[in-house]
Amino acid sequence: MINQVTCEKRTYSREFTSHRHDFAQFLFPLQGSLDIQTEWQEIQLNSDYCFYLPPEYDHNYRSLDRNEFLILDVPVQYLPADTSSMYIRLDQQWASIRYLLLEEAKSQENTSALIDLTKYVTNKLQISNPPSIDYIHRHFKESIKLETLANIEHYHPVYYSAWFKKKTGKSVKDYISELRLKEARHLLNSTVWSISRISEELGFENLSSFTRWFGNTEGISPQKYRLLNKG
Repeated sequence: MINQVTCEKRTYSREFTSHRHDFAQFLFPLQGSLDIQTEWQEIQLNSDYCFYLPPEYDHNYRSLDRNEFLILDVPVQYLPADTSSMYIRLDQQWASIRYLLLEEAKSQENTSALIDLTKYVTNKLQISNPPSIDYIHRHFKESIKLETLANIEHYHPVYYSAWFKKKTGKSVKDYISELRLKEARHLLNSTVWSISRISEELGFENLSSFTRWFGNTEGISPQKYRLLNKG
C-alpha cells in the first residue's frame, strides 16, 4: 500500500501486463496510446482523454507504439468513498490539470502543492459528468440508443445500465425523460410556440405522442399546463 501521492512519467511495453493495486491511478497519455482492458471495458487511451482507475480494479494494459504517460498514483485516503473507473475527455480544465501535474512531476520539490492538486483532481472527479452523460445533455431531444452511450464509455451495454443507475440514481430512460420534461416546461412557459412546434423541437414523432407523454409524466396536458402557468 502506498501512503503518498506519486506523479511521474512512465512508459509501457508491447506485452499485456495484468495486475491490480490498492491505490487509484490517473493516466494521462503524452505520446502514443495505451490499450486497457477491465472486466467491463476495452479502451484505447490516446492524448485526447485520460483514464481513472479506482483501487482494487483488475486490469490489463499494453502499448503497441512509442509511448509516454503521465501517471498520478493516489492513496485511498485522498479519494471519495466510492468511485468507478472513468474515461475523461481532456477539455480545457482537464488539459490544464495535466499541465500542472506535469510541472509538479518535473520539480518533485513541493509535495504539499502536489497533494493540494491531487485533492482538487479527486474532487473534480466527483463533480465531472462522464462523456456519455454529457452526450445525453447535448442530444436528449433525439433518439438515443443504449448501445451508443455504452460505446462512449467503452462499457458493455448490460453493465452500462447498472453503472448509470449507480452514478445518477435513475435509469437512462428516466434521466432522459426528466431532461425532456424540464425543456418542455421551459418552452411552454417562455415561448409562444405552438404545442406542435414544441413537440417537434423535443423530437417527438407527432403531436399526439408528445401530448400523451406530457400528460402521463406531468399529470396535465401541455395546453392546460401553459394556461395555468401563464395565468
